[in-house]
Amino acid sequence: MFTGIITDIGRILDLERRGDLRARIGTRYDMAGVDIGASIACDGVCLTVIAKGTAPQGWFDIDISAETLAHTTIGVGGGWDVGKRINLERALKVGDELGGHIVSGHVDGMAEVLSITDEGDSTRLRFRAPDALAGFIAPKGSVALNGTSLTVNEVAGAEFGVNIIPHTKTVTTWGDVAAGDRVNLEIDTLARYVARLRDWSAAG
Repeated sequence: MFTGIITDIGRILDLERRGDLRARIGTRYDMAGVDIGASIACDGVCLTVIAKGTAPQGWFDIDISAETLAHTTIGVGGGWDVGKRINLERALKVGDELGGHIVSGHVDGMAEVLSITDEGDSTRLRFRAPDALAGFIAPKGSVALNGTSLTVNEVAGAEFGVNIIPHTKTVTTWGDVAAGDRVNLEIDTLARYVARLRDWSAAG
């Protein structure tokens, strides 16, 4: 589990095609405190640390399956390239502050960036969600976009908007995003279960 509060910006150091795609991620995390087998959310995708090191900088390796490549921005919409910056978050520990919302790291789909507009010091972004996910997104609700917990400002059909304050833009990769890009979208877990209960009640 994660909270959608980004704690580092990683950088893709290497990509290697094997049976799966293996990626090496540079990080400022103290890798001495990260166990092999630990989960790290990479642009919102929960991935498992399979190797790690500290020289010449902190780094960890992850394997990415064909399924994940097909349904996330790691393999779709331009995909990952060496040098790309990505949002990182380590898994939630018992007793940690829950500053965002509960995020599983299981991406539901991809949203398209429709527009980016400066509003004072903040930035307004509009997105189009896949039709199958649009009903789970509500005004003042939460979404995880590229692993970042964000509050939905408005919804119109499959389109929705969020506002990013300067601090968020500084400590995440949102300053790198452009109109037309696709981003990883995870809907709020609460919304998922409410919809499931509604459908179950209607069927009963």
